Amino acid sequence: MEKIKVNLDKVLKDRQVTSKELAEQIGITEANLSILKTGKAKGIRFNTLMSICRILKCQPGDILEYIVED
Repeated sequence: MEKIKVNLDKVLKDRQVTSKELAEQIGITEANLSILKTGKAKGIRFNTLMSICRILKCQPGDILEYIVED
């Protein structure tokens, strides 16, 4: 089985940014950000991903991780 693991919580903690602050800065609701953070999202728009990376000064690979489980 394979999946995409979302490490947004770790990046937020490392950058000392709250979910509320990030949601406000990228223009999405905290509820939608929570869906992304928990890995329940079916996808993410590139514009949203670029905004997250710009604000958190990170790369997409810092947030998203491809995992293959046996």
